[in-house]
Amino acid sequence: MALVLNVSLCSTSKPRLSLSTSNSKAFPLPLLGLNTKQSRQASQKLTFSLAESVSSATLVAFLSASFIFVHPALAFKGGGPYGQEVTRGQDLTGKDFSGKTLIKQDFKTSILRQANFKGAKLIGASFFDADLTGADLSEADLRNADFSLANVTKANLSNANLEGALATGNTSFKGSNITGADFTDVPLRDDQREYLCKVADGVNPTTGNATRDTLFCN
Repeated sequence: MALVLNVSLCSTSKPRLSLSTSNSKAFPLPLLGLNTKQSRQASQKLTFSLAESVSSATLVAFLSASFIFVHPALAFKGGGPYGQEVTRGQDLTGKDFSGKTLIKQDFKTSILRQANFKGAKLIGASFFDADLTGADLSEADLRNADFSLANVTKANLSNANLEGALATGNTSFKGSNITGADFTDVPLRDDQREYLCKVADGVNPTTGNATRDTLFCN
């Protein structure tokens, strides 16, 4: 049931407010000397103005809530040309990125088991704390990529270029194929370097550097 606000003003008395329902008759007193018809029109304009204000306030509140409560999946967008898809903190098991240009792409904390990055350009990409178990990174351009805390076990890094990549923390390359991989300027823990030197072989076709030389193997 709608409520109508009537305002009655007299020159000899204080303003009075009265509420009436839409099912009852309202008899507003003249407003500042106006006749009955004019007073009714003024009252209707006031009612419309109040309703419009309430509607505007409701709309603003709704829009504000929409900005505050954003769906979590939209919170983090991956960078680079592939940035239209969410790649950070996602399960991308077995996804095919082969041959793609993914410069500075954000794959932080993502699950990338058996993902295919063969021949992809991943310069400056972040695989921080990502799971790359069994991923194919062969022939990929991984210069300056971040593998800090990443699990790169049983991955295929053959002929990959990792110049300047980060591999700090508990990064593990155990069981990976590194034939022809270039590890120039990659900071590795002593135990990881020692392990990789046991399986290192080949020459990188892009840089011409021998894998063992880039790892400073004896």
